[in-house]
Amino acid sequence: MFVFPHGMHVDKDGNVWVTDGEGKDGKGHQVVKFNPDGKVVLVLGKAGVAGDGPDTFNRPSAVTTAPNGDIFVADGHGGDSNARVVKFSKDGKFIKAWGKKGTAPGEFDTPHAIATDSRGRVFVGDRSNSRIQIFDQDGKFLEEWKQFGGPSGIFIDRNDTIYVADSQSDAKRNPGFKRGIRVGSAKDGSVQALIPGIGPEPDKESVPEGVAADAMGNVYGAETSAADLKKFVKK
Repeated sequence: MFVFPHGMHVDKDGNVWVTDGEGKDGKGHQVVKFNPDGKVVLVLGKAGVAGDGPDTFNRPSAVTTAPNGDIFVADGHGGDSNARVVKFSKDGKFIKAWGKKGTAPGEFDTPHAIATDSRGRVFVGDRSNSRIQIFDQDGKFLEEWKQFGGPSGIFIDRNDTIYVADSQSDAKRNPGFKRGIRVGSAKDGSVQALIPGIGPEPDKESVPEGVAADAMGNVYGAETSAADLKKFVKK
């Protein structure tokens, strides 16, 4: 079904959303919604067609849903792909898009992750700009957070605890930050813990790009370089 299944989101009803982050042979550049039984119930984008219109994506990285069911797609993965957020109604009707490539507020360089908090604010992992940008439901810029490093993955639980996977930071790309999973508060932006990368050398850690947590506070990191999944248990 997929060329490059890249981003995943499970909504409050147990539906599974997946972005297909590349296009090839008439497939890809889409967002697919599955019901809990694995049946496809909604598809956004045109199969294999890259674009920046209301019904096309170019390497969509991540997807999330708001409490009211609205859909937000982080559309782009660097290079000549898009650099925007696209909003749809819960039934897949295009509402609006915002953002372009750049470094200013509301601009993106590799919008790699996206999540919403309990207030419905939209958190976008602006990875190559080493920041999280926060917007309201209409795309109004609220603030940016750099304290969580370079965000490859963002997960916000029901208590507004935020988990951010930083697989990119180093002395060249984001000085002063170590790679790992940062745990903090989506309410005030405080960073409470760092789960460091695991590896033989400081600059060669195996660090997750994808992150999630369960109701007991266990943290799961999906690692691309090691091609494995690590579970971290709360002590």
